This record gives sequence, C-alpha cells and structure tokens, in this order.
Amino acid sequence: MAEVVLSSISKSFGDTSAIDDVTMTIPDGAFVVLLGPTGAGKTTLLRLVSGLETQDSGDIRIAGQSIAALTPAQRNVAMVFQQYSLYPHMTVRQNLEFPLKSPLLRTPQAVIDQKVKAIAEVLQIAHKLDNRATALSGGEMQRVSIGRALVRNPEIYLMDEPLSSLDAKLRADLRVELKNIQARSGATFLYVTHDQIEAMTMATHVGVLKEGRLVQFGSPREIYEAPVSIYAATRLGQPRINVLPADIFPGAPAGAHSIGLRPEHIRHGEGQEAKVIRVEQLGDQTRLHLTIGEYPIITVTDAHTALKGDGIIKILPHQPLYFDAAGMRLV
Repeated sequence: MAEVVLSSISKSFGDTSAIDDVTMTIPDGAFVVLLGPTGAGKTTLLRLVSGLETQDSGDIRIAGQSIAALTPAQRNVAMVFQQYSLYPHMTVRQNLEFPLKSPLLRTPQAVIDQKVKAIAEVLQIAHKLDNRATALSGGEMQRVSIGRALVRNPEIYLMDEPLSSLDAKLRADLRVELKNIQARSGATFLYVTHDQIEAMTMATHVGVLKEGRLVQFGSPREIYEAPVSIYAATRLGQPRINVLPADIFPGAPAGAHSIGLRPEHIRHGEGQEAKVIRVEQLGDQTRLHLTIGEYPIITVTDAHTALKGDGIIKILPHQPLYFDAAGMRLV
C-alpha cells in the first residue's frame, strides 16, 4: 500500500467543471470516503485516480511517483463499480481468478488458488465458487465484484458506491466486512458514497465535496463536531442537523446568521417552549419532532418517554454551532 497525493486536480467536461482544484492526501492504510450529493464530483475524482479519466491540470502521485502518464492497466489500482461488472459466462471462481491471471502479474496458480479460497471465505461465497455468475443473487454478485478487487494487492482500492444497490441488511453486513478487511490488511481505500452512515462507520477520513471542490477533509468525528460550513454539517448526522435563525435562542455571537443544533445537543426541561408535533419511538431512542413558531426541530430523548404529540416541552441549545450569512461557521 502507499500514500496517494492529489495536487491541484481539475477536470472539465465541455463548459462544466467537474473537479475544481482539489488537493488531498490519502494516507497509507487509510479508509477515505468521498461524500457528497449526486453531481458533487465523487465518481469523477475516483476515475481520475484509476486513469479512466485524465485530469486537465494537476498531478496524482502514488508512493511519491506521478501516475499521470500511466494507462489504467499500468496503474497498480483495483476498482469496484456500483454495477457488478462480472463476466456472465464465467464461474465465480473464474471471475475471482481473472485479475490474477493478467500478463502483468504472472501469478502462480497455487497462489491464485490460495487467494481465491481466502477471499471467498471472507465474503461468504466459498460455496458458490463453481456457480455461474448469472446464477447468483444481486448481493452475491456484488460480493464477487468486491472479491475480484480484494484478491489483488494494489496500492489503492477504489470503490464507487459498491453497496448502494443492495438491501439494507446486506448493506450493513458488507459495511462491517469491508471495514474488517481494510483494518486487518492495512489496505488503502478510496470509497465513494452519498450514504452518511457508510461514511461515519467505515471511514478514517472523509472528504466532503461540493460542486467539484473539496469543502472539508478530516475524520468523521471532526467533521461532525467542527464542520466548516452548514453544507459540511448537513453531510453527516442522522437525523440531520437543525439549522435555525440565530436569534431564535438568546446568546448568539456577533455576525451569527444561523444556529446549528445536532439533535442530541438540545437540552430538555428549560429554555424556550416548543410544541411536540410527533413522537417517533425507535426502540433504543425516541425522536421528537417539535416546532418553535414556524421552525421545525428534531431532537432525541429517552426511549421510554411519556411525551405525546401536541404536548409542550422546553428546550435549550447545548454545544450550538453558529454560521454567518454565507453559511460559514463562526469559531
């Protein structure tokens, strides 16, 4: 594995700027998640590292060496796409073996057999090795697709929303498996998603993208607790951060236009009166949907609360975040 450095990378398609002067270091052995909505530039950045697209300016270096002039085949990277991209006429075993049989790798058959067996066991598809790819379920096909990348030993794994088409339970299972594989192997991952749960649970670092620009780069906890802007704050956290006028509560600092309150950063029992609109009991916690005047607020409380809809509760900010008129955080 190796450190990957992107220096002032830009890419346009016609008049549309897809990536705008992005500089980012992916540390050796890190699990970096690129987070942002559709159109933020996540997949384009991934394709630039893989060589499937060529940057207009800037440089990409892996282990200190520029890869800008290398073809995708010459770059020591492995990529997993959102769609399965398997060879349908091959068995699972043949699909997993295929990358290792590249003339560039010249992997001995004994090593191929060992790697395929190990990865198939980790991904729980060992019993499917002799099945045709077309005989698999969607979840099994995606496991094979991921396994085809994992059998290699590249300098970086590139993954483009590999779990987005799976059902919720399988997605949760594979999140755990992928993170365990990365932690055990010390592999370097660059992973694209719009799913903030994946970012929070898997990433060592998160890169928040907006319209092709890197807005913030740091640990999930850092971005959650100290976002640089309202945009960055809304990328992480479920339920989303409450953003309200700064003067809705007393004590706002000079220049504050908005106050941001995470649902768990609202104290109950003192402060402003809020109307309870709906109570959602989720088992381990209860979400309260409130309003102060015309402004909706979501907060969390004890799972066994006796509060009902149409009640009144007093709330007070705890650890609020303040933002200026441009949406940038006031420190």
